Amino acid sequence: MSEEGLFEVAAPEPVHEGPDPDRPVTRGVVEDRPAPAAEGVAAPLAVRMRPASLDEVVGQQHLLAPGAPLRRLVEGAAPASVLLHGPPGTGKTTLARLISQATGRAFEALSALNAGVKEVRGVIEVARRRLAASEPRRTVLFIDEIHRFSRTQQDALLAAVEDRVVLLVGATTENPSFSVVAPLLSRSLVLGLHALDDESVGTLLDRAVADPRGLGGKVTLHPDARAHLVRLAAGDGRRSLTALEAAADAVGGSGEITLADVERVVDEVAVRYDRAGDQHYDVISAFIKSIRGSDPDAALHYLARMIVAGEDPRFIARRLVVHASEDVGLADPTALPAAVAAAQAVQLIGLPEARINLAQVTIHLATAPKSNAVITAIDEAMGDVRTGAAGPVPPHLRDGHYAGAQAMGNAVGYVYPHDERAGVVTQQYPPDELVGRDYYRPGGRGDERERSERLARLREVVRGRSGS
Repeated sequence: MSEEGLFEVAAPEPVHEGPDPDRPVTRGVVEDRPAPAAEGVAAPLAVRMRPASLDEVVGQQHLLAPGAPLRRLVEGAAPASVLLHGPPGTGKTTLARLISQATGRAFEALSALNAGVKEVRGVIEVARRRLAASEPRRTVLFIDEIHRFSRTQQDALLAAVEDRVVLLVGATTENPSFSVVAPLLSRSLVLGLHALDDESVGTLLDRAVADPRGLGGKVTLHPDARAHLVRLAAGDGRRSLTALEAAADAVGGSGEITLADVERVVDEVAVRYDRAGDQHYDVISAFIKSIRGSDPDAALHYLARMIVAGEDPRFIARRLVVHASEDVGLADPTALPAAVAAAQAVQLIGLPEARINLAQVTIHLATAPKSNAVITAIDEAMGDVRTGAAGPVPPHLRDGHYAGAQAMGNAVGYVYPHDERAGVVTQQYPPDELVGRDYYRPGGRGDERERSERLARLREVVRGRSGS
């Protein structure tokens, strides 16, 4: 549901003597006054609880700190057009209305889903008439889903934005750098909103339960139910309030809302999972051991369990990156790049889409040939260093690029492998006490089968045929 859908959409009205500057006449315009509720029916809880002032806004502190561009804009100190991009339910429409209220401007809204160039020009004409009235009034034009506007529709806004006939507030769930035309980008502040954290969603829920605009204290929220609503929100404040309202209706508008009440109305069972407790460690342990054991189905179950329970996807991605080297290693050299790519995808797009990337690399690692030769090799090498097996670097390997180095014997006698046809020469590389010590011992699975044969030949040449 788009943010514009939270408000009543005004229907077109007959026009006889030109647009009335106090009333929008274009299709898809949201009027600058509360939408009338149906008789006997209150507005949705998410609408009633929309912040009426900047102090009620939760989250987005990176944009609302004193002196930050968005705070200055909302407080009317720096009028400028702005493009707000971020996930649903993070306050884009709310901020547009607060900008309108703070500056005393009329508020118009268009949805890119049902407005065209004609509607854009109609709103601009209304805005021009407001400016030319005996008591001039400026206009905030909010465009929801602006990334869905075509280039022609966006171009129709340029002159009005440039001349400040309207103060544009565009909202998009996509990166505007890829979906908004360059001239409009250059005339606007581009500000990114973040998904609400758990604390912010909890604040919204607590306020809605107690506030007279919301449930007015007629219901209480059991801690387990509250925690489940926070998790279900997934950073979307509107979603949390919609689920809370449904749960309140289920208990008849009074009494305690329990976890069972929330599960009934949301049709999603709470996963027993404590991100700071045993379940956190037990499930991730079972996840990694299932991948190590080459059981992709069990691994997907534990992955789903973590995602549904609200585990941080970045934590899951980090464990997969470690596992790619620890338990697959060079038996499948593509495992680590795949895991790193999934971790980058989690950072780039987040949930819910990133669940697909995490599932892909989980299946990749679970079905890959396994080898722990990499972790065994580095741990054995570090073990030797810690016990004192770290003799002097052989003289011929030392740095010989500074004055006097060769006089000290540094780099003297070093053989450059690229000068040899095979690219490999007999030469001592480790300290004396570690000559012949094998750390990396490839397994016989996957790519390591061939790598094992090549390594044996390399060691034979490097160490000399008479070497160990």
